[in-house]
Amino acid sequence: MSLTNKVAIVTGGSSGIGAAIAVKFVTEGAKVAIVARNEKKLAEVAKKCEINGSQPLLIIADVTKENDAQRIIETTLKKFGKLNILVNNAGIGRSGSILDKNYLVIFDEVIATNLRSIVYLTHLAAPNIIETKGNIINISSVASMGILGPTSSIYSTSKAGLDHFTRCVALELAPKGVRVNNINPGPVKSDILLNAGFESAAEGIIWEEAKNMTALKRVADADEIADLAVFVASDKGRSITGASLVTDNGTLLQ
Repeated sequence: MSLTNKVAIVTGGSSGIGAAIAVKFVTEGAKVAIVARNEKKLAEVAKKCEINGSQPLLIIADVTKENDAQRIIETTLKKFGKLNILVNNAGIGRSGSILDKNYLVIFDEVIATNLRSIVYLTHLAAPNIIETKGNIINISSVASMGILGPTSSIYSTSKAGLDHFTRCVALELAPKGVRVNNINPGPVKSDILLNAGFESAAEGIIWEEAKNMTALKRVADADEIADLAVFVASDKGRSITGASLVTDNGTLLQ
């Protein structure tokens, strides 16, 4: 298997893309620490991992809290003794007009989760990943490359910042044998809409609109993103670093 004996941390692993990556990594032979705030959902992902390979390490943590971020790294190293792969997947989706009175409140919340937490966790993990000559995968979005709507400035800015951070760190760590990449999905079916505060009744309508935004007229499944993550994390992706790998069903073509 392509990730045999590799140790990975996957944040935001209780649902959606993060959960799919955790299960796929375990299937490919990795030992995985799954990080999330929702203990119940995390336990459900753990069951899927056990069926497909091995029991993961579950870490209940908020990536925006520095003490929690430190605990994520320390707990993983204590359990597995090393770290090969960091998948920074935890993120939130929010929208807002620049004219809104609470625009900066939303902006600070999104930046704290989608960018600052990744910067800090990467800072903590990098020395250990250098030791194993491993790699880092950041889950970004096509929102970093295009304007998806008139009130998308907060989310898009957070992901554009993430893309550039990835390129900078990729260049810095390349001489040390460490690869750093982005995966930039288009619409992916998950519970991101419910987590963002949308009513369940509106969810179907929004996914249908998302499908029509793509050239291929389809919304991706989380497993598709996980397949790409496995490729990038494995030796098959050994020549890829500093890349933003778009998997969007042609969203950016529209």
